[in-house]
Amino acid sequence: MTTYDERPWLSQYPPGIAAELLPEFTDALSMFRAALTRAPDNRAITYFDGQLSLREIDDMSDALACALLAAGVQRGDRVALYLQNVPQFIVALVATWKAGAILVSINPMSRQRELGHLLADSGARVLICLEDLYDDIAREVVPSSQVTLVITTSALEHQTRNDPRLFAGLAKVRHEGTMDLAELVAQYAGQRPPEISFAPSDVALLTYTSGTTGAPKGAMNTHGNVTFSAQTLRDWCGLTSDDIVLGVAPLFHITGLIANIALSMLLPAELVLHYRFDVGVLLDTLRERRPTFTVAAIPVFIALASAPEATREDMASLRAAYSGGAPVSPAWANRFIEQFGTRIHGIYGLTETTSPSHMVPLGAQAPTDPTSGALSVGIPVPSTMSRIVDDSGADLPPGEVGEIVISGPQLVAGYWHQPEETEHAMGGRRLLTGDVGFMDADGWFYVVDRKKDMINASGFKVWPREVEDVLCEHDAVSEAAVVGVPDEYRGETVKAYVTLRPGMAVTEDELIAHCKERMSAYKYPRSIEFMDVLPKTTTGKTLRRELPRSH
Repeated sequence: MTTYDERPWLSQYPPGIAAELLPEFTDALSMFRAALTRAPDNRAITYFDGQLSLREIDDMSDALACALLAAGVQRGDRVALYLQNVPQFIVALVATWKAGAILVSINPMSRQRELGHLLADSGARVLICLEDLYDDIAREVVPSSQVTLVITTSALEHQTRNDPRLFAGLAKVRHEGTMDLAELVAQYAGQRPPEISFAPSDVALLTYTSGTTGAPKGAMNTHGNVTFSAQTLRDWCGLTSDDIVLGVAPLFHITGLIANIALSMLLPAELVLHYRFDVGVLLDTLRERRPTFTVAAIPVFIALASAPEATREDMASLRAAYSGGAPVSPAWANRFIEQFGTRIHGIYGLTETTSPSHMVPLGAQAPTDPTSGALSVGIPVPSTMSRIVDDSGADLPPGEVGEIVISGPQLVAGYWHQPEETEHAMGGRRLLTGDVGFMDADGWFYVVDRKKDMINASGFKVWPREVEDVLCEHDAVSEAAVVGVPDEYRGETVKAYVTLRPGMAVTEDELIAHCKERMSAYKYPRSIEFMDVLPKTTTGKTLRRELPRSH
């Protein structure tokens, strides 16, 4: 019988990829400095019609680091970033490390309550945010936090195009009680902070879990985690400094921090940013910059496939397109390759694994499980062990469904100030992901669903993901989300929420019949409700808990 210790997935590895990855850098700041030495004047960031070189990022981050030190920031302090995908994010990140501090990345969609929780939990002393976010949200939160310095900046910096699709009505505004980032950089221009170094175990980032099953927890991503995951992406996809990274994933999220920022630093390669997602702006970016690599949530690819103006040529430069953060249905993966000739590769990971733990080899067709219909998320990346366990923690054989467990160099040091939660989820230096899945005999892994989302219909287990995939096989369906709702006879029964593709129509009865033909009687949805949009996190995960639980 195949065992996990035999690592059957090794036979699927891309040519030249070793089972173990040897670290090249002890910390992320050293990685940045190495890139600076190699290519100081190469284009590092493109932002609409503006660009920054590594030398310019180095100079600006030196100045900002000196400003932070002058404001009393000490080693180990936390600096919170509350920004969209703008160049200042990268400048502030490098400056934070140069000042010896830990970066706290905050979702720019966070409202007052959420921002207040993250600032209080992290104990951040500095907040760097967009001017409009300060005006709308942060000004009410900062007075009750430990923040002593607020630095604001504008999304209009570093470019002159000011695309009206994104920036209509936006103007630069200076708010009382704040410092301006550009003014601080000018004030401290030419000054250099003291040299500093980090151990691989030092915390580089506090990235907060999405909170889909509870209050967000601060994952302590170390410098060693960051450099390992950047190297993993580079080596797995065969990326070089000639590649162009499309930064469509939110920079605040672990995917954006690793697959956008850390990876582009490591190569070093151009990182293309465009503030926030807009499908028209994204198409313009694809046409103008011809990016070769990206990691994006599946809704991004669905939006591209649904855009009537999108062509095969628009996608032709993307030789390495990966999708993570939310499950990819086989139907949508097939539609995308048929429409554009571009394969969407699966990638799986969590905030706690500093992005990728499993990836589909570049160019490979991930298998689809014939029983569940799930598309494989890939195989464990180098130096990584993944297992499927039962409720007692014992290994399950290939094909058996259980909880996915991961161990490896990308596993975070724990949760910030939560030792009990850390021990529960990561005791023994292996992560209980909360995701349910299985491994086949060839070593391919499949994610079935979240453990807490299982529906119990008359004693039968129903995994929402399987029903969602079947719904997405219908030509009219864009996206689907399935939940359990109370039922007097069955205890729980299946309800689906569906969005339709533009210009398509289908009735509830037709969709139920579509599922009934393809699924066991206890699995197909008994009711379907149509929605314009499903509630999601910014990384594309459907928030099933926000869907009504009634017939």
